[in-house]
Amino acid sequence: MQKQVGLWIDHRKAVLVILEDKSESIREIISGIEKRPRFSDNPRAKIPDEKLMAMNENSRDRQFDSQLEDFYTQVFSEVKDAEAIWIIGPGEAKHELEKSLKNRNLASCIAGVETTDKLTDNQIASKVRTYFNGK
Repeated sequence: MQKQVGLWIDHRKAVLVILEDKSESIREIISGIEKRPRFSDNPRAKIPDEKLMAMNENSRDRQFDSQLEDFYTQVFSEVKDAEAIWIIGPGEAKHELEKSLKNRNLASCIAGVETTDKLTDNQIASKVRTYFNGK
């Protein structure tokens, strides 16, 4: 049997359901990324140096992007030998991962990308089994 991977992802974690040789395993990868800080639009907020604030924000954005790429690299290492990868999740992470996989020459392995809500590991596994058994 070919290796099929169903993958639920957001920026905080990825849950991989791996179907191979009539067996199923679930693997979780935690990103370690905190939410991007948001800055107040309050005009009365005291900002001692707007230029310094912008530099700090740019630095945080670069750090976030670097951590995100490290996270996607971890996910890639788990799916690189899959015949089919189905990506699901609630936000933009699924599309970012899709792009990352395409940049790594895995476009032909992507079976589909679908929006879902937050799910338990058991719900994810059930959806993945249903998806691949229906193919």
